[in-house]
Amino acid sequence: MTPIEAAVILVAGLAAGTINTIVGSGSLITFPTLLAFGYAPFDANVSNTVGLVPGSISGAVGYRRELVGQRGRVLRLGVVAGAGGLTGGLLLRAFPGAFAAVVPILIGVALILVAIGPRLSSALAEHRHPEAHRSWPLSVTLFGSAVYGGYFGAGQGIIMIALLTIFLPDDIQRLNGLKNVLAVIVNGAAAVLFALIAPVHWDVALLIAAGSIVGGQIGARLGRRLPAPLLRAMIICVGLVAEARLLLG
Repeated sequence: MTPIEAAVILVAGLAAGTINTIVGSGSLITFPTLLAFGYAPFDANVSNTVGLVPGSISGAVGYRRELVGQRGRVLRLGVVAGAGGLTGGLLLRAFPGAFAAVVPILIGVALILVAIGPRLSSALAEHRHPEAHRSWPLSVTLFGSAVYGGYFGAGQGIIMIALLTIFLPDDIQRLNGLKNVLAVIVNGAAAVLFALIAPVHWDVALLIAAGSIVGGQIGARLGRRLPAPLLRAMIICVGLVAEARLLLG
């Protein structure tokens, strides 16, 4: 790895940590960056997942005020998230050959969710109720999103915040804090598995971790100020670049 590559990966980690804390889908920056430097898709995915865990923790700490009073939600939904993240990691390890083929599809789905997420949340707002965090529909859909997060991860934050805003009647900032904690659990479960049985590039993971820790704090500060449409447009643009590179080679 050259000094320039190291610097770019560090900055990409910072950007990913910031975006993950505010909305999610920061992997749409770090993952394509690693591909551009020649890392194999599977290696890039597992190294990226391990590297972004400290940034997710940083973002969750930054949103600690919004987590007050949500212990019950964290405990209940955290078990679901952890099980899903571990399942996704096991699926990736068991079927690594399928990963490269489905990456463009997964990124495409994530970008669609980025684009229609707010509209979908508004349309389904009337179906929320106070005990929704105990409902099986939220548990099932959250488990599915966590499996996706453990397998790939890009866009999982978008999926999670969409589910939480659909099912839980609460302030968006409090739900974003909950989303950050759940992302820590999903990524952490997968990362522990990858550290034990997958080819993690630790130099890459440490660079992403260093950048994402700083980014997590920046994201927590900017989360209430950055206009959502601007951030959404930026994520879509980065994702389209990733799509083009993956499809065109």
